[in-house]
Amino acid sequence: MTHDVDARTTPELTNPRAERVRSVRALSGRPVRSRQGRFLVEGPQAVRELVRFEAGRVRELYLSPETAVRHPELADEAAAAGLRVRYGTVEVLEAMSPDGQGVVAVADRLGGAPADVAVAGPRLVAVLSHVRDPGNAGTVIRSADAAGADAVVLTEASVDLHNPKTVRASAGSLFHLPVVRGGDLADVLAPLREAGLTVLAADGAGEWDLDDLLDAAGPGGGRHSGMPDLGRPTAWLFGNEAWGLPPQDRELADAVVRVPIHGHAESLNLATAAAVCLYASARAQRRGGS
Repeated sequence: MTHDVDARTTPELTNPRAERVRSVRALSGRPVRSRQGRFLVEGPQAVRELVRFEAGRVRELYLSPETAVRHPELADEAAAAGLRVRYGTVEVLEAMSPDGQGVVAVADRLGGAPADVAVAGPRLVAVLSHVRDPGNAGTVIRSADAAGADAVVLTEASVDLHNPKTVRASAGSLFHLPVVRGGDLADVLAPLREAGLTVLAADGAGEWDLDDLLDAAGPGGGRHSGMPDLGRPTAWLFGNEAWGLPPQDRELADAVVRVPIHGHAESLNLATAAAVCLYASARAQRRGGS
């Protein structure tokens, strides 16, 4: 489909200080998101995935004419999903979101609970406890999606998953798999464990080395008694960026696993460690024919 830029994308929104523009921008704040039950989705990648996978959540969709020319698929897919696109000037879109690159959507907040994840029979879940940095949380969501995880669960003490930086860092993965928020860590883990998942905590002081577990995974791997089996359905537990997992949280896990450091780096950041652990489980589960 081709677009007549002059006729079809003529901006109807031209005042950066209009009430509609201010109301969209206000969703960058958590109190407004909570009150309205909606959140911002910014940038071509995130909005494209929102429209493709969660079109029913979209309440408003804004493009600048310039963005419509660079990314014609956005308007095409919105039309196919029955969504109306409103066009605004570059100044209007910039006022709505300095990070939107000329495309912004307003969507209904995500729902669900850890019990919903457990009922679906997951084999691989990432659990974030006291993860406060929105960029890290979004990157873990993206890594979990790439590794083929079934869900991501955040405890109540973690960052708001609707934080604009979290949404941007997920690069659209937020709309590919269930991402839910629960209560405290014990409440989050209980339904997952009842569903048969082993809980592995990732921590630099872990008793088990991830490389050893991966070597031993699968038929003929030589796994000895007491060694965690990466091939089993697993919930990986990741802690705070600065202090990791406190002892009381590690005690809630079935085993504590360390990612080996072969060079001189002191440690891995949260998002990198999460990616390594999730991919190790994904590989072990495939090796076991699961």
